[in-house]
Amino acid sequence: MPVTRERAEEHIEVVTVDYPPVNALPVRGWFDLATALGQVGEDRDVHVVVLRAEGRGFNAGVDIKEIQRSTGYDALVGANRGCHAAFGAVYECAVPVVAAVHGFCLGGGIGLVGNADVVVASEDATFGVPEVERGALGAATHLARLVPQHLMRTLYFTARTITAAELRSHGSVYQVVPRAELDEAALVVARDIAKKDTRVIRAAKEALNGIDTQQVHRSYRFEQGFTFELNLLGAPDEAREAFLKDKNG
Repeated sequence: MPVTRERAEEHIEVVTVDYPPVNALPVRGWFDLATALGQVGEDRDVHVVVLRAEGRGFNAGVDIKEIQRSTGYDALVGANRGCHAAFGAVYECAVPVVAAVHGFCLGGGIGLVGNADVVVASEDATFGVPEVERGALGAATHLARLVPQHLMRTLYFTARTITAAELRSHGSVYQVVPRAELDEAALVVARDIAKKDTRVIRAAKEALNGIDTQQVHRSYRFEQGFTFELNLLGAPDEAREAFLKDKNG
């Protein structure tokens, strides 16, 4: 299955995303991920969750081909709602979420990682929001949780990426390791959290969310309104077609 759960060790759940070839998630994928994370948080025997992916990269955002194949705006609305649900599920998960990131982390991937509690990345990991090149907006809310304000704006306007090592210098990535060591590095952090009293850790997660200065749900929903407006103007259709044409040669 594209989204799976596995009890890796006592009190540690691993949620894996696997949507070949690049982990660009369709509408159902986002909702399935949200459901999995919600179920994990409800399981009192789980103290911490590791969010990881198989394949070439952690996440390539939404499935543009699915949107282009659809008529009307159903797929767009579905993608918007699905991303909102998945990002929110990471943030609202009752236990800490450790994101293990490799390869590319783009668009929707930033939404997941930006809302995670701990980020561990491989040396080959790169992060970015290419939305402006697709005629859309989104995940600035979450990019702003990873880098300072002016750098966020520069990355957003230029659609450039930033490396895991650079993010570590900003304090948002906890550790950068060789690709072969990524899963174990994430588990090391998870083990440290898992051995704590889960009643305290769950209360701490809720408390930290409660004092957060960024209202992630509302600000991301605000961004999505501009994406829909741009779709009414036709800008994303042109950008997505150009992207798919360039990608297919």
